[in-house]
Amino acid sequence: MDKLKIIAFYLPQFHAIPENDKWWGKGFTEWTNVGKAKPLFRGHYQPKVPADLGYYDLTNESVREQQAELAKEAGVYGFCYWHYWFGKGRRLLERPFNEVLDSGKPDFPFCLGWANESWQAKEWSVDKQNIVKSTLMEQLYPGEDDNKLHFDTMLPAFRDERYIRVENRPLFMIYRPFKFDRVGDFIKQWNNLIKESGVADSFYFVGQANTDDEVDKIKALGFDAVSVNQSGRMQRAYLRKPLWVKALKKMYRKLFKKPLVIPYKDCIKYILNEKVDNREDVIPSLLPNWDHSPRSKQNCTVLHDSTPDLFEQHCDSVLSSVKKKKNQIVFLKSWNEWGEGNYMEPDLRYGHGYIRALAESIKKNS
Repeated sequence: MDKLKIIAFYLPQFHAIPENDKWWGKGFTEWTNVGKAKPLFRGHYQPKVPADLGYYDLTNESVREQQAELAKEAGVYGFCYWHYWFGKGRRLLERPFNEVLDSGKPDFPFCLGWANESWQAKEWSVDKQNIVKSTLMEQLYPGEDDNKLHFDTMLPAFRDERYIRVENRPLFMIYRPFKFDRVGDFIKQWNNLIKESGVADSFYFVGQANTDDEVDKIKALGFDAVSVNQSGRMQRAYLRKPLWVKALKKMYRKLFKKPLVIPYKDCIKYILNEKVDNREDVIPSLLPNWDHSPRSKQNCTVLHDSTPDLFEQHCDSVLSSVKKKKNQIVFLKSWNEWGEGNYMEPDLRYGHGYIRALAESIKKNS
């Protein structure tokens, strides 16, 4: 399977920035929530503690080099760095990627995913009955001039020989297509700009869908391919339960302030939807785990009892499904989303277990 490209999403939140210092306290990074996490039910694996790399800082070039080496060990083709552009030139968390770009290290393929949504904080209202959202950084779409500024700012990345291409076109993901009212105009403008630059004839635009029903709607906006967020699919195992079971579980969660807990072994049966994911224009995904409790406390979903062996089974089904595709691309969610519990990096419980599991699955499905 020489054409296989497993692209892992990469979170740059592991370094301090002035904005997070202001909003959450001096020195805040993703590790702040990860380190404070507590088990919410019997057998709940929290806190999750990093092993080989420790509580790293992504402004350290050595850490980024080690991440790339671990990714190569797993068989990952490259990273998709989450990219934050809020309009009018406003960016956040750009330093790690800028240093990767400027230094030429690590020598490891990459692309960009535009996380185009506002940053919000959730707090309980005074009566403690409702969650109130406050906007920390608003996502804006000022128009063509800003689109041009955005493109010009990122052009050095698109010119980089490490940038991941599909059919000789730079891959660029947009996380929330429907949040961007004129996304079709944006796609046309950027395709014209990349052609004028001489870098490529056009981009390979990938949009993320929240449900399978959104795939064709996103394609109609001008995207070349779609990736379906697993958050909806992973709850299928729960939704298929009888109504009385779901009612009892909901009452239990509300009464005891517990998260929605779904066994990983049940979840992985539904993450791959062959009817949708076998389409040439749909990119399937791998999910090693999911546990949002470090960020959301009790109001979250937890995949329970994920293990490297189960993850390998999941990888087998996904990787075997793309063998006949022209573009054998698979997204991995994620490389280092510790606050969401979906990461591949070694921890104290499983070490390199998930890395070995993916590598073994790639070997079997080659």
